[in-house]
Amino acid sequence: MNLVEEYYEKYRIDPKEFARKLEERTTHFAVKIIKLSAKLPNTPEGKIVHNQLAKAGTSIGANYREANRARSRADFRNKIKICESESSETVYWLTIVKLMEWLKPEEINQEFKEVNEFLALFTSIGKTSYENSK
Repeated sequence: MNLVEEYYEKYRIDPKEFARKLEERTTHFAVKIIKLSAKLPNTPEGKIVHNQLAKAGTSIGANYREANRARSRADFRNKIKICESESSETVYWLTIVKLMEWLKPEEINQEFKEVNEFLALFTSIGKTSYENSK
């Protein structure tokens, strides 16, 4: 059983409801990332990380929304791969914030946890979608 199937089983949720809840969750995550990135220093370096973190963190939800409205299975898989990539990039930028000590660990721990869950989910969805297309 893969991660998505385990989630369905654990929460007794049908796939359409899962997609709706994940869309909602990624939207709320985008808002949290925008608020978090606004706390970064107003220096040239801080502005670069602010922009990159905000772009990657908000792109997860935007691309997942597009995936759920895909025109084909191939389009769906492509959008899910973008979600996976943007989740990974968000982990990278949050790591930079942490290493630069621009925010306290407790200010970013929840976002780290959530984006790593997104990364695992989108990786699993992508693999399942690919396997089902064979």
